[in-house]
Amino acid sequence: MLKKCSDFEDGEILLLQKPLYWTSFDLVNKVKLAIRHNCGLKKLKVGHAGTLDPLATGLMIVCTGRATKRIEEFRDLDKEYTAVIRFGQTTPSFDLESEVDREYPCGHITEELIREKLKEFLGEQDQEPPLFSAKFVDGKRAYELARKKIERKLEKVKVVFRELELLNYSGSDATVRIICSKGTYVRAFARDLGQSLGSGAHLRSLVRDAIGEFRHEKALSVEELKFFLENLKQSENSFV
Repeated sequence: MLKKCSDFEDGEILLLQKPLYWTSFDLVNKVKLAIRHNCGLKKLKVGHAGTLDPLATGLMIVCTGRATKRIEEFRDLDKEYTAVIRFGQTTPSFDLESEVDREYPCGHITEELIREKLKEFLGEQDQEPPLFSAKFVDGKRAYELARKKIERKLEKVKVVFRELELLNYSGSDATVRIICSKGTYVRAFARDLGQSLGSGAHLRSLVRDAIGEFRHEKALSVEELKFFLENLKQSENSFV
């Protein structure tokens, strides 16, 4: 753990918990402002190693100073998620960002059937990203087209599912543990799983539990980081 403010310039790797509704930029900005306020490092570089949607929570790696050169290294690591997927309903964004637009039968879906279908997704897959995403389409963000209700299909990308485990199935909601490659859209996986089960589906909640060997259990909340920075500031001032 860092011992002085200048360590942020030398390069620090911070494990942080992203709150619900915050964008990844929100988190980075809060961290940057907190470090600037407590340490006076006005030109400090701060960046994150992998975006989380506003409706997702969990682990983000935030790098400072010279450690920002390692961002791509961390982005390339596999990710682990816990996803709650609801069958029988779809939304245009494949999650709760938009309202339910269609309903489908799902009474035929059982735990056994879900487990069998999950096996079919293991390994390399061609995944079509959601139109509600930050992908560029003709020079514009895809979500800009989606919000204008302009229908477009995005080019499929190669993703890899290393592990898929059904943790619970209650009512029409399945809780699934996922270990996958970078660039995987869990919202798109929810869509595809629903279709494979002869129904529809959307993502109800998503938690990122790990990035490579980095676990969310060791991550700080923003408030915990602020408290640490305030103590660090007081400690340094006591030696002035």
